[in-house]
Amino acid sequence: MAEMKLQELKSKSPTDLLAFAESLEVENASTMRKQELMFAILKMLASQDVEIIGQGVVEVLQDGFGFLRSANANYLPGPDDIYISPSQLRRFSLKTGDTVEGPIRGPKEGERYFALLKVNTINFEDPEKIRHKVHFDNLTPLYPNERFKMELENPTTKDLSARVIDLVAPLGKGQRGLIVAPPRTGKTVLLQNIAHSITANHPECYLIVLLIDERPEEVTDMQRSVRGEVVSSTFDEPAVRHVQVAEMVIEKAKRLVEHGRDVVILLDSITRLGRAYN
Repeated sequence: MAEMKLQELKSKSPTDLLAFAESLEVENASTMRKQELMFAILKMLASQDVEIIGQGVVEVLQDGFGFLRSANANYLPGPDDIYISPSQLRRFSLKTGDTVEGPIRGPKEGERYFALLKVNTINFEDPEKIRHKVHFDNLTPLYPNERFKMELENPTTKDLSARVIDLVAPLGKGQRGLIVAPPRTGKTVLLQNIAHSITANHPECYLIVLLIDERPEEVTDMQRSVRGEVVSSTFDEPAVRHVQVAEMVIEKAKRLVEHGRDVVILLDSITRLGRAYN
């Protein structure tokens, strides 16, 4: 049976996606928004007996069931979300923030969403291996005892800010840090340099850049220059949305830490996030 990864589909540009939809003979493809187009493509592939492998981050709703939200949509509910049944949530002890991958099926008559058939991996590991994980609240907080090396061995630019951080304010795993500076002094550029240093010197760390209340063009710039996961809620989104995105990111980080991963979150900016909570 042919196989198609949902992530490959989501990484396509709108032009490539439209061309792919037209090759599958999807009706009215040119009039659809990106998420609607992906939903139509997935339905067409499912009808052709192509196995679709879906991936996303679990959000458990109050009704007892959940959905796999996509990082490409900044965890915003959309038509290409994947339904998870209450029995699957209970069987694998899934919580909000878990990253799940598995085969999905198309919506049956009267259904609106794709549904998860089987769980292949949870947080990039075999589900059987993680039955004895320790809950985040039961983990022991410790002072940092392992240092992040910020200086790059062969810097391609003349920017020495990472070297200065090593000298003046060394960073360690498990540490919280705050950049305090007036506007227009290069805080975002400094965050980008920190992100480059972590991805180059510490590839074992899972890097998440969280942009709250930023301009869309800044989000694009960050996505193009950073090799980690970039999640954003731009200034045209309501405050409730800022809070929702931030909480999904922290829950995802907690689940990865429960699995023994090192996670770094770079937040820009905490001022606007605090304003959103108010």
